[in-house]
Amino acid sequence: MTHTRPSQQPAVHKEILAYYARGKEDARLREGGAPAGRLEFWRTQDVLRRLLPAAPARVLDVGGGSGVHAEWLAADGHEVHLVDPVPLHVAQASRLPGVTAFIGDARDLSAEDAAYDVVLMLGPLYHLPERGDRVRALAEARRVVKPGGLVIAATINRYAQLHDLLREERYFTPLNRERTDAVLDDGRHPYHEEGFFTVAHFAQPEEVPGEFADAGLTVDRQYGVEGVAWLMNGVENWLDDPERRAAVLGATRRIESEPALLGASGHLLTAGRRAA
Repeated sequence: MTHTRPSQQPAVHKEILAYYARGKEDARLREGGAPAGRLEFWRTQDVLRRLLPAAPARVLDVGGGSGVHAEWLAADGHEVHLVDPVPLHVAQASRLPGVTAFIGDARDLSAEDAAYDVVLMLGPLYHLPERGDRVRALAEARRVVKPGGLVIAATINRYAQLHDLLREERYFTPLNRERTDAVLDDGRHPYHEEGFFTVAHFAQPEEVPGEFADAGLTVDRQYGVEGVAWLMNGVENWLDDPERRAAVLGATRRIESEPALLGASGHLLTAGRRAA
């Protein structure tokens, strides 16, 4: 058995649960929505398909939401288990072919030690404002991944909200500017009102490897997910054209690990491993 303890409702900020209980995240990634949801989806898929071992691998998708990535991972032939703190997400993911979903907390996984070839954390780190909680979640990923196994975590970059609000011309509103400038100081995003994201931590690319190291993981490489393409107002329309989509994905791949541009992307993927 992979999961040994009964699932309990995790201790998550109520604002985060309320934000995702609206059920909009699935459509944002599948159908497109601010900021550049489909680009985020296509690029995350692009990077993961290059990094994951050949199917069938055992994959734990921690904080996997409604299963937007678990679905194609299962279709690719992987054995996918999903853990998420939002009941709506678990209900949605449970309906997907080949996906098993559980209520759970990234900081206290119910999985056995060394049970998975890959652990994905495409949401938990940026919803854990305290560094100790982020390290704890990464340490849990290290515990449940096999020796030599892969751990991939997503973070939101420190300047993502500044870039997004400038692009949308919302930065000129005094309240928006005040809150956005405050986030730049320490990465803490405590805001959750309509028009803003929810409670989160926005990370500098260079701080993530230290959290991996403190959790006992070695970093292989970092990848800017959207690059600079997400700042172009027409990018979601470009993705409707297969030729333009291929060009955008190819261009973004070329600069995905350029150190000078990592912080310009909206999201960052950090790939690391448990020692063999």
